[in-house]
Amino acid sequence: MELYPEYFDETHRILRDSVRRFTEEHILPYVHEWEERGMFPKELYKMASSAGILGVGYPEEYGGCGGDLFHKIVCVEELMRCGSGGVVAGLCSLDIALPPLLELGSEEQKKRFIPPVLRGERISALGVTEPDAGSDVSNLKTRAKREGDFYIVNGSKTYITSGSRADILTTAVRTGGSGYKGISLLMIESSTPGYSVSEPLKKMGWWASDTAQIFFDECRVPRENLIGSEGMGFKGIMRNFQRERLFLAVISNMTSQLALEESIKYARQREAFGKRISQFQIIRHMISDMATLVEASREFTYNVAYRINKGIDQVKEISMAKNFASKVCDKVCRDAVQIHGGAGFMREFLVERLYRDSKILSIGGGTYEIMNEIISSKIFDDIISMNRR
Repeated sequence: MELYPEYFDETHRILRDSVRRFTEEHILPYVHEWEERGMFPKELYKMASSAGILGVGYPEEYGGCGGDLFHKIVCVEELMRCGSGGVVAGLCSLDIALPPLLELGSEEQKKRFIPPVLRGERISALGVTEPDAGSDVSNLKTRAKREGDFYIVNGSKTYITSGSRADILTTAVRTGGSGYKGISLLMIESSTPGYSVSEPLKKMGWWASDTAQIFFDECRVPRENLIGSEGMGFKGIMRNFQRERLFLAVISNMTSQLALEESIKYARQREAFGKRISQFQIIRHMISDMATLVEASREFTYNVAYRINKGIDQVKEISMAKNFASKVCDKVCRDAVQIHGGAGFMREFLVERLYRDSKILSIGGGTYEIMNEIISSKIFDDIISMNRR
């Protein structure tokens, strides 16, 4: 990654070395055990906080370490060196839970909710998806009815990363009428009476991240937990999606990178018909194609991240980057398993996990199909806008 001086400087390099050492010492030796268990220990949050990882990208006044978008990208890339997208998704669930609060919340809310999370003392998660409203966010049904100084919340959320253990849930609720204008955001604490959680959901991939369904039964949430004002929730969710989709693209690229590296290593070791399989043209060409796609996807993602870092709207471009990265990831992981042959079907080999983990990347944060709708809408909107000039 040091080959990209236009995006990374010395501070990024120092951070990369630090996070890589943390990953090698505190995560990599235990990943297989955590994957089989379906969860990593809560102590990892405090360890990551002490190492300065959780606070990257957050203001110092709330306990953060500061830094730009590329400092956060460095953290995600190096954490992904552990080979478990589930560990990274769970450990970094704060990065989709806290940004709406940072952007829309009051100073009192920020000081109350953010520091304990950055210290690794509390776990935060984002609650948007519902059993009947996944990509169709504007149709969510969890209702928050105002009663005096409280909101009475009823409904449920599903497929929530860190949902089993979250202490604070940044929750999309309906406070108004139908459609996106009726959506607001509430900070709901798991200690609230009426708040309950399912058993961890069994998933195809990302085994080490706890994922759950959350239920609200007459939950009385203080009015001061409303983020911003009523009706601002959809705006907060949509702006948050840009960052979430960016980091899903980064995770896709790193999943691809690991699959490529494992394939190169295996091809240089494995022998068939009296020679290493790296000497067969078909294998060499497969690896060439894989490497080309990974490089193209990473550069595209970095370029979009650079513009986001400069405050340039990238709704269309980040949708493209996420789709391209997840599609590359699908192909590269599939080819990696193929290169490994029967070994690629075995859980003792990393490519088997990467292959399973890759599927969620074209679904989470907005499906591949929804991304294409956003891209095409922006294209045609731009054409109409140009014709009016």
